[in-house]
Amino acid sequence: MSKNNNRNNGAKTDERNPDGTFATGNPGRPRGARHKVTQAIEAMLEGQQEALTQAAIDKALEGDVTALRLCLDRIAPARKDAPVSFALPDIETAEDAANVARSLLKALAEGEVTPLEAASVMAVVEQFRRTLETTEIERRITALEESK
Repeated sequence: MSKNNNRNNGAKTDERNPDGTFATGNPGRPRGARHKVTQAIEAMLEGQQEALTQAAIDKALEGDVTALRLCLDRIAPARKDAPVSFALPDIETAEDAANVARSLLKALAEGEVTPLEAASVMAVVEQFRRTLETTEIERRITALEESK
């Protein structure tokens, strides 16, 4: 491949590092910079938002399934996350985390939580168990160092 020297920013661009990142002096596109095509489309739509929205609503009301789906997706988008509420024992030790897992499995079996909710909660419980474990190890190391 030949190097194209006609690029607008070619004089400012250094070679890339071996890992593919930008070399020093070439930070890439500034944060918040927008593509020219995006800017052009926004300029064309300037002041037309209400008319376009009304046209989509009118099409949906006439029975256009695509327009209806568009409108409903904006009115009531699919939920990505929701609070989970069920009885959860306190967690003070790693053994308590096992009790929480049992409690969570029971809630799942009884239909109180969905499998996805149970998996999400269990991931949080596991992270907390690791935190407890790390804290316990640090406490033991500190006690051993002080006893020397």
